[in-house]
Formats: sequence, structure tokens, C-alpha cells
Amino acid sequence: MRFFIAGIMQGSLVDAELHTQNYRSEIAAILRTCFVDADVYDPMANHSGSLHYDDDTAKSTFLGHNKMCGEVDAVIAFAPEASMGTAIEMWEAYRNGKVVITISPMIHNWVVKYISDAVYEDLGAFRTAAATGDLQKLFP
Repeated sequence: MRFFIAGIMQGSLVDAELHTQNYRSEIAAILRTCFVDADVYDPMANHSGSLHYDDDTAKSTFLGHNKMCGEVDAVIAFAPEASMGTAIEMWEAYRNGKVVITISPMIHNWVVKYISDAVYEDLGAFRTAAATGDLQKLFP
């Protein structure tokens, strides 16, 4: 099963900096624990220097990741606050019939509410869903 970890990187930051990315390793570990065949793609792991890419490389990376979200089995979206890139990745998965799992407290946000197959308020709730088998039930 192929997973794409989508999540806030720059968010609404004006300067060329990133939000903390430590959620990525935790999500990957949870997925690998409850899906023995999990193939987890973390865009930050392969593009840690992306803030310094030239425009052509950045655009190619951005569009390639969006395309990938329509090809994997599921997108796990971490959105503690609004993230335009994460919303696009969620949309690409949704419009291609893939599972969208969102970790976000923004339960009234329409993107979160209407595109997600499941919403977990935080990483703790996501971890609990994996431990109880609720996460696995999202996949036929």
C-alpha cells in the first residue's frame, strides 16, 4: 500500500522558512506499524533543501508531488493550520478516488470536512485509530 505524507511546510510564513516537520517521522512510523506492506513517501525526506531550489526545479517538484497524490493509495494530510499546498495534494487524491486521511483540528473547514475520508484531531487520535484498527478499516 502506497502512502503520501502531505502536510504543512511553509503554511502562511512569509520568510523562506519551514514549520517543524517532526510529525512526518511519527506518521510514517504509525503507518509502517499497522500496514506491513506500507510504502511511505515523505516529500521532505527527498527534498529537504527545497526552499533553495531554483524556480524550474521547485515547480517541477511541486507539480510532480501533486501528480503523485493522485497515484498513491492514500494521502495522509497533516494540517494543524491552513496549508495551500496540502489542500492541493488532498484535492488531487480526492479527485482521483484515493483515500484522504486528515490530521487537523479544523473540523469545520470545508476542504477538511468534505474531501477527507477520515479526520483525526491530532496525532494522538491518529495513533489511537491505528491501534484500534479503525484506520485499517478505511481500506477495502
